[in-house]
Amino acid sequence: MSELTPSASPPHDWLATLCDISAAIGAVVLLSIAVMTTTSVVGRAFFMHPILGDVELVQLGGAVVVASFLPYTQYRRANIIVDFFTTGASERTQGRMDAVGVALYTLVMALVLWRVAVGAVDIHAAKERSMLMDLPLWLPYTLMLPGLALCVLIGVLQLVRMLSGKAQVRA
Repeated sequence: MSELTPSASPPHDWLATLCDISAAIGAVVLLSIAVMTTTSVVGRAFFMHPILGDVELVQLGGAVVVASFLPYTQYRRANIIVDFFTTGASERTQGRMDAVGVALYTLVMALVLWRVAVGAVDIHAAKERSMLMDLPLWLPYTLMLPGLALCVLIGVLQLVRMLSGKAQVRA
């Protein structure tokens, strides 16, 4: 069981709910992209009329999807762990390595959050728009921010639990 799941840590039920909402939003966007892509392919194949800007929408939506799914995965500690070299290590050593991994993940997510936020502000100021559909490009950047911020929050909480000895070693 993961260290921040509702049954292991009741005070963090709100965090699990936020992760579920974020993942649900990502699922809706992904499903929308799939339906739009299918419609565009059928339109192109049978009616010679694809959806204009379908590739743009897939690119912009894909970034939002990834940012929306990341918190759910981190909260449940479902990211891929390569433990080939650590299988024989003691629980204490594995716990330390897991803490280092969570710290690095959190730092990287904080860096990505910062740069996406700066990018959104810069793109908004420059009034950049997509080529075919003329969509404002700052919008998908802004839609990525909640998921990335939630990743950073989860990472910080997990790291605090690990360093305080309240976390289990592995999920």
